[in-house]
Amino acid sequence: MAEYHLTTPISEEEARKLKAGDVVYVTGEHVYTARDEAHQRALEMHEKGEKPPVEFEGSVVYHVGPVAQQKDGTWHIVSAGPTTSIRMEIFEDEFLKKYKPRIIIGKGGMGPKTLAALKEVGAVYCSFTGGCGALASRGLKEVRAYEWQDLGMPEALWVITAEEFGPLLVTMDSHGRSLHDEMDEKVGAKRQDIYAKLGIE
Repeated sequence: MAEYHLTTPISEEEARKLKAGDVVYVTGEHVYTARDEAHQRALEMHEKGEKPPVEFEGSVVYHVGPVAQQKDGTWHIVSAGPTTSIRMEIFEDEFLKKYKPRIIIGKGGMGPKTLAALKEVGAVYCSFTGGCGALASRGLKEVRAYEWQDLGMPEALWVITAEEFGPLLVTMDSHGRSLHDEMDEKVGAKRQDIYAKLGIE
């Protein structure tokens, strides 16, 4: 396990160095929030030949519906606990291929289509602990823009400057490894052992 402190935009080479089990801290201006509706809108814009309001290549995309507060005309992130990422599985592989972000952050992991896309484009999925929204907000220092406000606060595209945002655990890498899949296999095997001891078929 290694620890990395990365600054956005992140290159493909930097992303491919990361391996499952590594710890990452992110700094920079290319950090964006995106849940279901933001992914869908970005893909629809690509289909129409339109450009989204941000440059996703080399960026960090965080699956989160932040709680934000406006003070003296400036938005501040109050809480930013991760959303369950599997909800974005229907979009993520195409999003990765079309826009090439280098780090996706969320919780719970993602499926085989996303894992294949991470390998193809050179990107990783990182997990941030659920239930730690206030802790997460400490690393999200500045809201630079609040795009797609018509989607509502949780679904909008927030453009954020991060400072040592983390710790983020790489749980899916560009080499085809998924700690989520490995854990599922271990749990499945252990479950069968327990069933056998209890005489359950």
